[in-house]
Amino acid sequence: MKFGVVMFPGSNCDLDSYHLVKDVLEEEALYLWHEDSLPGDIDCVILPGGFTYGDYLRPGAMARFSTIMKDIVDFASKGGLVIGICNGFQILVEAGLLPGALMRNKNLKFICDDVYIKVENNNTPFTAKCSEGEILKIPIAHNEGNYYASDDVIKDLEDNNQIIFKYSDIDGNITEDNNPNGSRYNIAGICNKEKNVLGMMPHPERVGEEILGSDDGLKIFNSILGYWREEDGANKV
Repeated sequence: MKFGVVMFPGSNCDLDSYHLVKDVLEEEALYLWHEDSLPGDIDCVILPGGFTYGDYLRPGAMARFSTIMKDIVDFASKGGLVIGICNGFQILVEAGLLPGALMRNKNLKFICDDVYIKVENNNTPFTAKCSEGEILKIPIAHNEGNYYASDDVIKDLEDNNQIIFKYSDIDGNITEDNNPNGSRYNIAGICNKEKNVLGMMPHPERVGEEILGSDDGLKIFNSILGYWREEDGANKV
């Protein structure tokens, strides 16, 4: 399987994503500069987090105009796998690949912490190796992770099982006390209706090895790899 890790000016989690895919999963990985075109042999695109464009203005609003985003939108529309993490989630929303918006955290401060998220839907290419209701411990690091969507959009997300992760406590209780940034309904990650595009604020690429204190993030990347192998490249664009 071949992953494409997009590099935007200022992003830094591209290194973590590349390391996990290349050194931990031992799969092919290729850095992709944001001004380049998307190669035709990529199986999964990773839009990493970090400080894309310095995290200035509305994160993702500038990145969405990058040359490569036109190709990624086309790639996704044909069923290609795309995962956006933190800034990457913001970019997917700004690009119209996912609904809603990401606003400033409710406390108006940057948050860097470990959180627990509950798997709401394991019937996706990104969560197939998880159990429904499983609790993952994954770090967050963001200034604008407060997911917002109108009531109608939230209803659509619920009706189509597009809410993939919610912030919870270690026992899976979803309460306001466990909501780090004010996201509606504790939403930590969503996918599109077709389930081939995932956006999430927590950073799974930072917890792919036990030496880092948790390897829960590896379950998400193993899910992607397992899905691709089962499909035997059938979803390849």
